[in-house]
Amino acid sequence: MKAVDINGVQLKWLGHSSFKFSFGGKVVYIDPFQVDETEKADLLLISHGHYDHCSIADIAKLVKEDTLIITTPDTTSKFAGKVDGGKLKLARPGESFSFGGIEVKAVPAYNINKDFHPGMNEWVGYIIKINNVRFYHSGDTDLIPEMSEVKADVAMLPVSGTYVMTAEEAAQAAKKIMPKIAIPMHYGRIIGSRADAEKFKKLCDFCEVKILD
Repeated sequence: MKAVDINGVQLKWLGHSSFKFSFGGKVVYIDPFQVDETEKADLLLISHGHYDHCSIADIAKLVKEDTLIITTPDTTSKFAGKVDGGKLKLARPGESFSFGGIEVKAVPAYNINKDFHPGMNEWVGYIIKINNVRFYHSGDTDLIPEMSEVKADVAMLPVSGTYVMTAEEAAQAAKKIMPKIAIPMHYGRIIGSRADAEKFKKLCDFCEVKILD
C-alpha cells in the first residue's frame, strides 16, 4: 500500500478502512484490520464494533502499555481480557479528545436507508488534527446531513456501496466537505473493488483524489 506525505504526516492506507499516521515519532492507527504492520500505536481509534473495524487480533498486536485507545461503548466487552496494555476512552458523537498534540473529535456515522449502522448505536467517524491538518475518517456511513458541518483538509470516504456509500454518494459527500484531498476506502477486501475507487476519482473533479492501493 502507498503512503502519502501531507505536511509532515505520513498517511498510509492499510486496506479496507484501515489507516496509519506516522509523524514526529508518533504512530496513530484507525480501524486496523488484517494489517501487516508491527509498529506499536501511540493512539488507536476504533469507529464501531463490527469485526472489520474492531479487530481484536490486530489491536492486540499494535498496542503497548501506554497506548490510548479511543473506541465506541459497544466494543468494551470485546477488549476484556484479550488486549494486554492500552487505556480505553469511550467516544460518542460530538466528544473531543486531546493526546500529545493531536486533537480528535468524534462525529456521527450511520446509515439512512439501511440497517447495518443504525443512528441509535452512536457509532462514529473521526476528525483528527495533526500538524494543523484536519483528517476526516468517516467510519461506516451513508451520505448524512452532518457532513455539511465537517471541515477537513483530507477526507477518507467509503466507496463500496451495500453497507456504506456508493462511489457516487461518496463524491457527493466530498462535494459537501470540499477537502483539498479525498481518499477512497472500504473496498478491495470484503466488498467493493478498485473500480469503485476509480469511479469516485472521476466524479471528484473539484478536489485532488489519491488512491493509495
